[in-house]
Amino acid sequence: MRPINRIAPKLPPEAFKTYAITSPVATHFRPGTCTEANCGAQANGWRTTVDETTDLGQKQANYIRRDSGRKFTEARTPTGLIEFTFEAGQKCFATHQVSLQRPENFLVLGGDWRGNPRRIEPVRHTRPEHWVEDFGGHQQTLADRFQQG
Repeated sequence: MRPINRIAPKLPPEAFKTYAITSPVATHFRPGTCTEANCGAQANGWRTTVDETTDLGQKQANYIRRDSGRKFTEARTPTGLIEFTFEAGQKCFATHQVSLQRPENFLVLGGDWRGNPRRIEPVRHTRPEHWVEDFGGHQQTLADRFQQG
């Protein structure tokens, strides 16, 4: 997502590179259980508040009461909402992700947020120190070019 306000670049997009360290969910994580994720809700219990005056709230409350399979108590709050309190030790409603402990991707991409006009192929460094060295060298190149006007 792009920030709304940007400082206008002094150089065209082809003068830039984008440096990124990524750990994509698709390749670096897998679905996990509450126990694997050290889930606080499972360990301590949790509360879910529902507004049954809405269609969504009615569906949520019905699911909790009839289909969730979880142990809970319920009470009406002073504002008329329903608060479900779930016991500790049971699976929460969240979908957890567990790291596969794979190394991050150290990427250098051509261009910037405006695009990659020269269609430079991405570079994937296998060692973080090479990525840092590449980054420092490119920063110096930009500084030198900027000084030349």
